[in-house]
Amino acid sequence: MDDYRQITTELCAFISRSPSCYHVINNVEQLLEAAGFKQLREDTHWDLSAGTSYYVTRNDSSLIAFSLPAGEIYNYQIIASHCDSPSFKIKENPEIPQDGGYIKLNVEKYGSPLFAPWFDRPLGIAGRLVIEENGTLKTQLVDTKRAVAMIPSLAIHMNRKVNEEASYKVQTDMLPLFSDGSSAASFQEVMAYAAAVSPDQILGSDLFLYDRSAPSFWGAGEEYFSCQKLDDLQNVFASVKALTASAKNESNQISPDAKPLTICCIFDNEEVGSRTKQGADSTFLSDVLERIAFSLELSPEDRKVLLSRSFMISADNGHAIHPNHPEKADPVNRPVLNGGVVIKHSAAQKYTSDAVSAAIFRSICRRAEIPTQEFTNHSDNPGGSTLGNISSAHVSIPSVDIGCPQLAMHGPYETSGIKDTYYMIKAMEAFYRTLIYKDPDSGYSLK
Repeated sequence: MDDYRQITTELCAFISRSPSCYHVINNVEQLLEAAGFKQLREDTHWDLSAGTSYYVTRNDSSLIAFSLPAGEIYNYQIIASHCDSPSFKIKENPEIPQDGGYIKLNVEKYGSPLFAPWFDRPLGIAGRLVIEENGTLKTQLVDTKRAVAMIPSLAIHMNRKVNEEASYKVQTDMLPLFSDGSSAASFQEVMAYAAAVSPDQILGSDLFLYDRSAPSFWGAGEEYFSCQKLDDLQNVFASVKALTASAKNESNQISPDAKPLTICCIFDNEEVGSRTKQGADSTFLSDVLERIAFSLELSPEDRKVLLSRSFMISADNGHAIHPNHPEKADPVNRPVLNGGVVIKHSAAQKYTSDAVSAAIFRSICRRAEIPTQEFTNHSDNPGGSTLGNISSAHVSIPSVDIGCPQLAMHGPYETSGIKDTYYMIKAMEAFYRTLIYKDPDSGYSLK
């Protein structure tokens, strides 16, 4: 269990340093730079060199990293995940005075969070500020790094039916308590102190509540762990680890004749539909692929050929069978924690997997001795979707939807198995090491 626990401990440390999507991207940048990746900017010209790895960000909340092979490029092999999580966003002018001297914070839901688990937890606030400094506006990360708020439950004595008829309204029930009014510090001053700036420098903000509970290993053999934001930072972390590992070992990847151009995409705003300039429903990926091709002096025809040979993994966590509600799962496709990487299927095309793409990924995992599981929604309980099919509308290539199995999805404190992150990293490493070769006569082969 040592390897499983070590990598899970690394994941939990990464998540603890990433209380907002902006912190996620900042931490990913540090991991990439430590691995030798070079930063590109969208507002400057690109001059790319074979055998070199790069990354570029958009909005400080999305990132695409890629590794150019030294030899001939055969295709693009892409892993996409998302860095945002369901939460509560702080509104402008957030302080609401209340009877009893209370000061509450005005919030709105971001995505589709499970409401009940947010009650009675120590909540920090993190995100980004826009500050003015010497006549220049710049963004700055901010994290209170302490609990500054809590959403208190209403006592059962005042709501006798709460365990039978739970129903919550964001504007009524989910506003966090911030102060008793006696503190001299306003909300603006608290955030300014956390950012080490003066309050009058702050001209804008994107701030979110987050749970400050510590990650934990638990179970009879500590076979489970719980942490914030496993959906989808478990896959963000795994994809970055896999890409940096493949970049370091590029010379051992495949035959010298042709190699994949390996890409890791981390998109923002999946939880609210991806329709932003930095989401999967933007031009970010297609823009990057176009600029790579332009820098490499590929003809328009060559670009289309590369795309036709390419393959994407859409990595977003899936549901493990619930111990108290097995009836909510499909009768036969019932993923379990620690059971292997989940391949997700949907007749409604909520997921991108089809027979061919699932078989390719399953074959890669089989060769690497990584277990896989299948997930389909219960036919009477349609589930959610993810970013793969949205991204495919802009970059239309074969794709498979996968994820780690988990419990309590969209809660502030989610659960997975101690083996799951390890399995995902190894599967992604195998994907980056394997050339998915598309033969015009005999179908696909793996090299």
